[in-house]
Amino acid sequence: MSAIHTVLASLLVALNTLAGALLMLPFALIKFLLPIKAVRALCDHALNSIATGWVSVNGAWINAINRTRWRVSGLEGLNTKSWYLVISNHQSWVDILVLQTILNRRAPFLKFFIKHELIYVPVIGLVWWALDFPFMKRGGAATVQQDLENARKACEKFRLIPTSLISFAEGTRFTPEKHTAQKSPYKHLLKPKSGGVGMALETMGDMFTQVLDVTIAYPNGVPTFGDVLAGRLSEVVVQVQQLPVPHNLRPAPDQPISPMGLQRWIQRIWKAKDAQLEQILNGGQAQAAAPVSKPETAPETAAAEPAAETPSGTEAATTPSPAAAAQRST
Repeated sequence: MSAIHTVLASLLVALNTLAGALLMLPFALIKFLLPIKAVRALCDHALNSIATGWVSVNGAWINAINRTRWRVSGLEGLNTKSWYLVISNHQSWVDILVLQTILNRRAPFLKFFIKHELIYVPVIGLVWWALDFPFMKRGGAATVQQDLENARKACEKFRLIPTSLISFAEGTRFTPEKHTAQKSPYKHLLKPKSGGVGMALETMGDMFTQVLDVTIAYPNGVPTFGDVLAGRLSEVVVQVQQLPVPHNLRPAPDQPISPMGLQRWIQRIWKAKDAQLEQILNGGQAQAAAPVSKPETAPETAAAEPAAETPSGTEAATTPSPAAAAQRST
């Protein structure tokens, strides 16, 4: 049965992506040929609406194929009219699907920094380009200025329409091998890097309404994209902490962001996040993830069934959250 699931899901993904790209193409061309602010704003709104529909369809097949137990908290008060900087741990390509699913129609469409080489990926590369994803060469000191300029140009476009911009602070997916090689001081995380977050704050810090500190955990093991296609995404725990952007990390003409201050802020969040993951992965997810919230991929999409043993409406108060830790230390 999993083989049938995999084939059907793969076809759905391919058809959904192709349909989305074809719908986006006219608006992308208009935006490219007529770089007028009003025209760009209208085209961006249309492109983001199509992308939101694409995510909704993805959420529908994920819920149809997988009987996933979702444990999600911290989404209260989010809206699609604000600008958010999203910081998350990173273990699998599935993380992106999870983030898109839980934030869909609750926050503006999610965008992220992406390797420049991926612009050449058939169909999806065109989609990323049309949606103004910032493409980074990531060639170290040799390309840092070009990457910063590319980020500035992309983020200037994001000012025209509410946007959620994500940075995976670890810079790569967590694996035990990378963890050992890094000699990471954290049990469940790699060392955080401040480059992506700093670039986002430097170029767009005055626009962000909040920072969304997202912790993703898979209590039954980290899934691959193939596991999702085969219907093996069994349980996902997501906790969202809504943080203010610290005043000392908002850009000012006469006061650049302090690299040390930024790094200390991220490290404080990371220390609390590591403790949070330890609690979730050692059986404390019922308390840590309450109350349960079903991801809304689309109004018509059937939501995944919540875990029966998780009490709805109770407050998680057993472990200090990354938000509390960061706010006390900032």
